[in-house]
Amino acid sequence: MAIAIVVILLALGSVLFYFLSPWNLTPLASNWGAIDNTIQITLWVTGAVFVAVNLFLAFVIIRYRYRRNRRSHYEPENKKLEAWLTGLTTIGIAGLLAPGLLVWASFVKPPDDAHEVEVVGQQWHWSFRLPGEDGRFGAVHNRFMDDGNPFGMTDDPAGQDDILVESPRLLLPVDRPVKILLRSKDVLHNFKVPNFRAKMDMVPGQVSYLWLTPTRLGEYQIVCAQLCGIAHFAMRGTVEVVEQEVFDEWLAAQPTHAELAAREPGDPEAGEARFASCTACHGDAGQGNPDVNAPKLAGLEGWYLERQLELFREGARGTHEDDTFGQQMRPFATSLPDRAAVADVAAYIETFPDAPVEASLSGDAERGARYYRTCGSCHGTQGEGIRATNAPRLAGMPDWYLARQLHNFREGVRGRHADDPYGNQMVDMARMLVDEQAVNDVVAYIMTLPRPGRELAATHPGGTEE
Repeated sequence: MAIAIVVILLALGSVLFYFLSPWNLTPLASNWGAIDNTIQITLWVTGAVFVAVNLFLAFVIIRYRYRRNRRSHYEPENKKLEAWLTGLTTIGIAGLLAPGLLVWASFVKPPDDAHEVEVVGQQWHWSFRLPGEDGRFGAVHNRFMDDGNPFGMTDDPAGQDDILVESPRLLLPVDRPVKILLRSKDVLHNFKVPNFRAKMDMVPGQVSYLWLTPTRLGEYQIVCAQLCGIAHFAMRGTVEVVEQEVFDEWLAAQPTHAELAAREPGDPEAGEARFASCTACHGDAGQGNPDVNAPKLAGLEGWYLERQLELFREGARGTHEDDTFGQQMRPFATSLPDRAAVADVAAYIETFPDAPVEASLSGDAERGARYYRTCGSCHGTQGEGIRATNAPRLAGMPDWYLARQLHNFREGVRGRHADDPYGNQMVDMARMLVDEQAVNDVVAYIMTLPRPGRELAATHPGGTEE
């Protein structure tokens, strides 16, 4: 009898939890209200079956409970009962499948007037491509992808005006249907915006798609709904639904493939003059100075230096009230007038000799090696940095600076700005280090990693071959 009561309470409690739960679907922001209807039908059908089966189970437990003077009756077949069960099951399955099939039929038929956007997924990042003035996408192929051509663009003339958005932030116009083409660089991903009620797998070597009409202004999160690797949870982006005029203005400000290809590399000679104001803190060879909390710059890749300088210039880094050293750095970064100046300084810093640094913190490197297994997925097993995952080099950097940045990420002092997507990823990853000792341990392990070999540029004064 006690078991029967527990089963009944479980069924009733589940029903009450469904109606009283504070957790609900995110607010609908697209035309796919039919998805919500399908979900509700599924819940009602499965909920009715759940309650019926559990109440029937409780009835059977009570009705056929053990009695000393009663024997069980064996009945191998009951055609009437089988017919009822088959009929009810058929109705239930049809109720589950039919609405979904009807929605799917519409889900894969975008309107003729839908504009197109391509989403490219990779571990663990989103980027976007939009057609230019000709309204056509240029041909692409994964075999052409490299650090200088992350979209795999070919020499197709139609692709010269394609608009490339490497940041994981996309704008879409409200009340205008959009066909979203989906492409993966590496493994299975799944593009999902919960508020849009739309998701689709991304398969390497194929182009899948979905369509929707954004109906509500606002900012919504893009997530990967396919377990794609160790940093799957951090693979997030943002889609902002705006008025058509705002979308057009944003689109016009994005670079085309031709514009990106025509960008000149940084000029180290021009960068030398601009770096003069940096030497007071970072040293004339970028060796850093812990006494003034200035990190070593020598050995860092140009693309990473450019990105950090741009973050400082734009206020995405160095504006948090607790980031006192970042606040000191920001005025120097804002003195660089444009992207070309940033590229020049980064190119000059790349010519610096990469001098070794000494450990200043104590930690358990063996324990830190276990923590670093997660870090290595982005930064490389030897801390060499991986451009494709937007992760800078760690090996050869000063331990006091690495520890301070990990603390800043853990506390949200660095990385939580909306315009710093890779910083946001690091916040989530750094919080796996539960205390100061864990931070020191992983930094101690990084200090054991060999510095990547670098060919020193002869243009830098005092440079010597290693």
